[in-house]
Formats: sequence, C-alpha cells, structure tokens
Amino acid sequence: MKKYECDPCGYVYDPVEGDPDNGVEPGTAFADIPEDWVCPVCGAGKEEFSEIE
Repeated sequence: MKKYECDPCGYVYDPVEGDPDNGVEPGTAFADIPEDWVCPVCGAGKEEFSEIE
C-alpha cells in the first residue's frame, strides 16, 4: 500500500500504521479512509494529500 504526504505540513500517512487516534485502523489504505478524515497535524482534508512514489 502506498504512503501519502500532506502537502501543507508534510505529515505522512502510512497505511501500515493507520491513524488509530482518529479512528483509522492499521492496514487501512488511503482510499478507504472516510472522506471526512483530516490530517492529524494540521487539519487539511484528504484532497490536500499527494501520493509518495
């Protein structure tokens, strides 16, 4: 699964780790995160993230 970086702040969403503090279980692909999820660091929406090669 691919990692995604928050463009405004640089936070990296790693699907292996998920974001359990905000209800996203480890192993959750970025595409499967709820649309209302926001960056846990700066609050940016999913549309502000870019796939990391």
